[in-house]
This record gives sequence, structure tokens and C-alpha cells, in this order.
Amino acid sequence: MSSNDALLKHVSIAAKDTVLEATFDIDGNIPGSGAFVVGLVAATPDYSHQRRLGIEFMNGEAVSMYSFSHDGSEENFDVKGVEHSGSTITGHFPMSTILGLGKGHLMSAFSEADGREFQAGVPVEESL
Repeated sequence: MSSNDALLKHVSIAAKDTVLEATFDIDGNIPGSGAFVVGLVAATPDYSHQRRLGIEFMNGEAVSMYSFSHDGSEENFDVKGVEHSGSTITGHFPMSTILGLGKGHLMSAFSEADGREFQAGVPVEESL
């Protein structure tokens, strides 16, 4: 995968009742081969508490949706919460995955390709 493929160009999150809807717009398409991950990193201002939410694709299909906390706890969610169409990926995470971070939290998006960091620190537009 070249660095010009599947770049995150816009990421937004919105609260929808008990669901955190994360939308990832990419420049290009979801790679049709290999592993590709998009996700969010949410943290308290001092980084003492961090959560990582991710959607993993293998050969163009969503295979995993998860939340991982700095304390080592991990939750896996049904991939039925993922919608994708070429250049847009939408994940529906339980709102509980970021509760407790409160106002003033930090949030950024990331992507990984074939197990390597591809992008990090991508700004996230929030509507919480």
C-alpha cells in the first residue's frame, strides 16, 4: 500500500442517543488486500486515561470493531455496527466507550496499514 492510498481526509464523531457514531472519510478506497485499520484515540488532557477505538478491515471487508483502554481492558463489538462504501467508513460504538473522559478530553484519529502506523494525530470534528 502506498502512502497515497486511503489517506484519512476528514473524521467526525457525533452522539446519537447511546451510540457514538464515528465517520472516517478517506481519500481513495478501502484497500482490497491486506489489513487496514481506522480508529480514534481519546484521552484525558494529562493522558492519564486513554482509549483506542478501532475498525479493522481485511481484504476490503470489516472483520473487527473494538475498544481498548490503557488499563488493558478490551471490548469487541459486532461488525454489524460498521457501514462502508468505498471512501466512507462509519462505526457505531457504544457511547460508554468514551464516557468518563469528560469535557476537555483530547481526541485524534489514526490509520494503520498491514500492521504499521500509517497516519496519527488526524483532527476529529466533534458533535457530542
